[in-house]
Amino acid sequence: MSLLSLVFLAFAMSTDAFAAAVGKGASLHKPRFLDALRTGLIFGVIEAITPVVGWFIGQAAAGYVEEWDHWIAFTLLLLLGGHMIYAGLQPESDDGEEDKPKSHSFWLLAATAFATSIDALAVGVGLAFVDVNIWFAALAIGLATMTMVTIGVMLGRLIGTAIGRKAEILGGLVLIGVGAAILYEHTL
Repeated sequence: MSLLSLVFLAFAMSTDAFAAAVGKGASLHKPRFLDALRTGLIFGVIEAITPVVGWFIGQAAAGYVEEWDHWIAFTLLLLLGGHMIYAGLQPESDDGEEDKPKSHSFWLLAATAFATSIDALAVGVGLAFVDVNIWFAALAIGLATMTMVTIGVMLGRLIGTAIGRKAEILGGLVLIGVGAAILYEHTL
């Protein structure tokens, strides 16, 4: 696999995480760069680990993982997105922006990151049959995801400030849209 192909793969693997990060950033009260970087690190590490896990799973489980990965990702993103929409529909307090959380819990971020990285597990299985250094590929995927997610959270901050409480609803719809896109890709 050429370096250019690997870079393209790394950024392609991070696009759904970027979309989810925009929603996460929009649902926070003025996230700082360090909050965005924390989110990027969590997503990046998880996105780097999953292809390595897929690599080790190998050919034996490839059919099972590829058969169900899109349904697992869709279900997790549907549940997380539905929760964000529900929270966005709750009556606003007089504080407006002030009732938004300042950060998301590690576990919520990890669950979202895992949901957007299940496809990387299947990619890892495929990489087991290609002449590629899995450690280098995982590092490239993780760094690309960390960068894209950090940018996505900061972009979400701008969107969240501009549209207020509706940003959480938009973020939930984005997560559901990402899940639906993953499901649609597997039907082609």
